[in-house]
Parts: sequence; structure tokens; C-alpha cells
Amino acid sequence: MLITVTTDGEDIYNLEIDSQMAIEDLKALLEAESGVAPDLQHLFYQGKELNELKKTLEEYQVGQNEIIHMQQQSPPSSSHPEFDVMRQHVLRDPHLLQQLESTNPELARAARHDPARFSAMVQQIEQTRRSAEIQKSQLAANDDPFDIEAQKRIEDAIKQENIAANLEAAMEYNPESFARVTRLYINVEINNKHLVALVDSGAQSTVISPETAESCGLMRLLDTRFSGIAKGVGTAKILGRIHSAQMRLSQNFFLSCSFIVVEGKGSELLFGLDMLKKHRACIDLRKNALTFETMDIPFLAEHELPEKQRRMEIHGSDEIPNETEKAIVAEPSASQAYPEKDVKILTDMGVSREEALHALEMAEGNPDLAASLLF
Repeated sequence: MLITVTTDGEDIYNLEIDSQMAIEDLKALLEAESGVAPDLQHLFYQGKELNELKKTLEEYQVGQNEIIHMQQQSPPSSSHPEFDVMRQHVLRDPHLLQQLESTNPELARAARHDPARFSAMVQQIEQTRRSAEIQKSQLAANDDPFDIEAQKRIEDAIKQENIAANLEAAMEYNPESFARVTRLYINVEINNKHLVALVDSGAQSTVISPETAESCGLMRLLDTRFSGIAKGVGTAKILGRIHSAQMRLSQNFFLSCSFIVVEGKGSELLFGLDMLKKHRACIDLRKNALTFETMDIPFLAEHELPEKQRRMEIHGSDEIPNETEKAIVAEPSASQAYPEKDVKILTDMGVSREEALHALEMAEGNPDLAASLLF
């Protein structure tokens, strides 16, 4: 059935729901629509408050096309009014909320469910920035303008300010540039063996690993006269060439391909420029597909990739890092150690220690800039 929910403001919500929906479920639905927490909602129907959460709309005799009025209770006093306005603005802007969830998930959760914690976290961020500004002004006041070291510190401070301004502009106008870009993969089959092929127009030849060629039954066709060394970013040993094999890209779409068999830890199968040109394939990013004259083969999203390829995309290697390597990645070297008070300032904002250290490393030890990166 359809009901209409009005508010003290100008907001109106038309909801298609079941008459058996409980009041607590209706409040949860309204939270998603309005951003108002369930415990701050007071619902009224024909002048009577719907305050029994387990009761259904039918039990309250709410029928088709009826109107329910929602009053919003004032948030707890611990939530600063200015910060609550900020919180409501975040909740009403899906794009801003999504961006906040990617940069600071803890703050996003507080915005959704805990107004008091949201206010406290934002206040901490503001205090951190103010402290950094005071520290910077004191540094400038104590510096002798004729001292070479003082001039160098001022120059470094100006450089960091320019970097921070450039970063803020990029985050505001080009937030997509901070997202990880997954390379282009397609599903293929060779001799009934399912594979994921990396489409790479920057690779001169189509390449297959010896292990993959063996699993597809192609090593018996290896022509070792074409062995050698492949040189590019690094070097790898070429075992030979497989001159022709059928590759299936969809139910009734086959391509005749040749492969260079190369040792290494790269992708199991790389669809290179030679086959792209031979079959007149086009990388169409609007369609998000590898297009041929009669067929479009969609590229795979990151979550559709096998675990091995996902590790390649995230870590640059298909090997699972051991605990020692994880520690090396997580902790900066002794020459890059940062004051514990700066780390604590960032972790108090709701981020992990690893994220705080990484932000300080990117900000070259500047806690103000690190806080801006995280927020």
C-alpha cells in the first residue's frame, strides 16, 4: 500500500510498503530516506503517536493513501548544533556520504548512527587543524627573517601549503582520480579451460605462461625455435611460440590466436596488440567492452576477478604476503618514525594505526595535512 509521510519542514516521503510492516521497521526505512535516526522520530497518525514499535500499521488502522506525520526530536545536547547541521548535510548528499565512507568509514558510521560521536570526531579534527595553525604561526614569529635555516623552514611550509591546496582541489573536483583503477580483463576459454585474459594494447604480443599453456594442453605445440629473452620494464625468458590455437570468448564466438610462451609471475594470459589488430578489436570504454565487428565482450569488474588476479591488482603480485612483509608494509622505517602524539591525534579520529602512519608518511610528518588526507 502507499502512504505519505510529512515532516515539520517541507519534506514529503511517498512510501510503497506492506500493511504488516512494524513501526520500528517503518522508522528504519524513514532513516534511510530522511537521515533522521529512529530514536529521534515521533510518528503521528490522526493525532495519536505510533509509539509501540512492535505494532504493525494495520494494527494502528493505517490504510491505503493515509498520511503519517513525523516530528524530529532535538538531538542530545552533546551534539554541537553546527556539527549537526554538517551531519544532516552529509546524510542528504549521497555522493558526499559515499566519498566520506571511502576516506573515513568510522566518521561515516557516526554520521549515520551516532550524532554525538560525529560531533566529537569533527571537533577533534578542527582542534587538530587549529593547533597546527597556531604552531605554524609561532614558528613564523620566532624565525629570524635573515636566518638561512629559518628561510628554508618557511619555504618548506609554503611548499606543504601548496601541496595541501592542490590535494584539496583534486579531492573536490576530481575525486575519481583517487580511486584504484582495475585493468581490463575478459573471460576466455582454451580447450575447455576457463581463463581470465588481461587485455593490454601496450603489449606487442599475446603472451601465455608455461603453467597456463600446460593446463590447456598447448605445450605439445610449442615451437622452441622462437625462444629468446623478452625485454621491457624487466627481462623474462621466452620458451617459444604456439602458432595457432582456438580461443572462445562467448558461446559461439571463437578466435584463432598465436601465443608467446614467457616465464614470469605476470598474468596467466595477456591479450596483446598483435591479436587486437589481427581481429580488428576495439577497447570501448563507453561500452566497457572489447568490441569486435559482430560481438561485444564485456570487461570484468574487480569483484568478478579470481583471487589471483585481485591480488595482482591490489598488491602488484599474486603472492600472499607473509606476516613479516605485512609488518614491513604497515610500519615505517626508523628514519620515518613519527611522534606518538601525532599518531594518537589521528587514531583518536577513528582511523587505524596503519592508516594514521600511512597518512603521516604521505604528509611527510605534517599532522595537519595528514588529518586533511584522512578527512
